[in-house]
Amino acid sequence: MDERHYDLVILGGGPGGYRAAEHAGKRGMSVALVEKEHLGGVCLNRGCIPAKTLLHSAKVFAHAAEAKRFGVHIDGLRYDLSGAMAWKRRTIETLRKGIAYQMKRYGVEVISGEGRFVGPRSIGVAGEVYSGTNVIIAAGASPATVPIPGHDHSSVVTSREILEIETLPGKLVVIGGGVIGMEFASFFSNVGVEVHVVEMLDEIVPVLDSEISAAVRKALSGITYHLGAKVEEITSHGVRYACSGTTSELEADLILMSVGRSPNVEGLGLEEIGLDVERSGIRVDERMRTNLPGVYATGDVTGKSLLAHSAYRMADVAVRDMAGERALMRYGAVPSVVYTIPEGAACGMTEAQARESGRPIKVAKLPMRANGRFLAEYGRDGAGLCKMVVDEETDLVLGIHLFGDGCSEMIFGAATMLENELRACDVEEIVFPHPTVSEIVPDTIREL
Repeated sequence: MDERHYDLVILGGGPGGYRAAEHAGKRGMSVALVEKEHLGGVCLNRGCIPAKTLLHSAKVFAHAAEAKRFGVHIDGLRYDLSGAMAWKRRTIETLRKGIAYQMKRYGVEVISGEGRFVGPRSIGVAGEVYSGTNVIIAAGASPATVPIPGHDHSSVVTSREILEIETLPGKLVVIGGGVIGMEFASFFSNVGVEVHVVEMLDEIVPVLDSEISAAVRKALSGITYHLGAKVEEITSHGVRYACSGTTSELEADLILMSVGRSPNVEGLGLEEIGLDVERSGIRVDERMRTNLPGVYATGDVTGKSLLAHSAYRMADVAVRDMAGERALMRYGAVPSVVYTIPEGAACGMTEAQARESGRPIKVAKLPMRANGRFLAEYGRDGAGLCKMVVDEETDLVLGIHLFGDGCSEMIFGAATMLENELRACDVEEIVFPHPTVSEIVPDTIREL
């Protein structure tokens, strides 16, 4: 086979892959990026972006339905799934072109095809070999499934297939109350679908502070929850589950299996080159190095933090490390968001995690309706909460947890505070614009 050599070869064109290609190209490295489908990976094509376009359409629809409270009257309101899907496709195509432009701009050679390691730093694609002084594995992850009897029924879909439906189901059952499951549950319930969520744990979205998770659950109207429940079988009519020793059945037109994601490590030739792969993903250190010299891994395939913005940072760290700069991946200030309607967001320690650490803490909470801008836009019944966790001895901000519309656009501030180890008194000295919902953060600190 013919072989071409580059400074960097990247396997996977998702966030961790194309961001690494951009940064390496900017530094003058010769870069080859191997992608078997579309640039942008799962996030752009079958995840973050298409899901958020649909959620936004549902949010617009929901706000229009209640517009009369603001003196706006809309006659003949209806939701058109085909129109929302067309908007989704246009958005994806525009962003794909944007990534392709960036690759061209920085001299990145994009190789279309399925790649597999044929040597420690060599990847074969359709009879060609692309070797690199360094290699980044950014192969992503895929929706996980569990071998429930009937899991292969035609009515069962994952987060990938549900983004391509052509008609709304009458009844939807979501198996799994994590971030992805709840985002889809929120979308469908807001456009008039009867939604049931079956979750094994006693609360939804366990990545959030338990108080925020409970607030999200209570605010998502139109959803029926079956918590502490285990699905035993999927039938032609729906889902059979057990809860508190009782077996029940839910009818469903469509069943979404949302039980997590699994790293894409099969079929890449990783075992043949001796790469250290754990059950959770490719093992990496704080510089995104694997056990093989010159081989890095970024994003979901590491199993470390299955978030696109984590993949971005991992890519930055990997490229900087191979360039001889000191850069470390830190996970303590990585924000998390659940894009339900309303949203939940968090950064840093939850109250439970802080207490488990053994340190003395102080906690403050404030409802969003205490904020002037929020009250003006959502009223006294608007659901929202800000919660702060602070070290009582050092005054360091340990965690900021938000619930309410728009909190995804505020949580970066929490990441900045934690990354720079700000104290609560330092945050009080920052001037926040008025009137903005972001003022809820310093106002909550003053409650300490």
